Amino acid sequence: MAVLQYSGTGRRKCSVARVRLVPGSGNVTINGRQMADYLGRRVLELVVMAPLKLTNNEGKYDILVNVRGGGTTGQAGAVRHGIARALVQSDAELRASLKKAGFLTRDDRMKERRKYGLKKARKAPQFSKR
Repeated sequence: MAVLQYSGTGRRKCSVARVRLVPGSGNVTINGRQMADYLGRRVLELVVMAPLKLTNNEGKYDILVNVRGGGTTGQAGAVRHGIARALVQSDAELRASLKKAGFLTRDDRMKERRKYGLKKARKAPQFSKR
């Protein structure tokens, strides 16, 4: 008999997270490492666990995540998005509360591209009158 599992894909900035929820004891594994070890900052752990806390599902699922691209903050946001999508797949009644909290909305803000003649996206070289 196959174990029930729910999956969701989350995206944020340049990061893409593939998330699987498997009924279990609440272990969170990101790229084969424990969440605290991988993310390194408590704030990011709170970001990742927010959908579970909101829906009172903490400790009910083991979370297996594959995430690539971007930095740690973008990856944490992607994992949160993926967890929220997987939770909706597990129970459709959670959709309203997750949507109201903004966890199902893809945050499409990206880093602005660098323009020629400038040092960064908007920073110009120092201007000298003489």
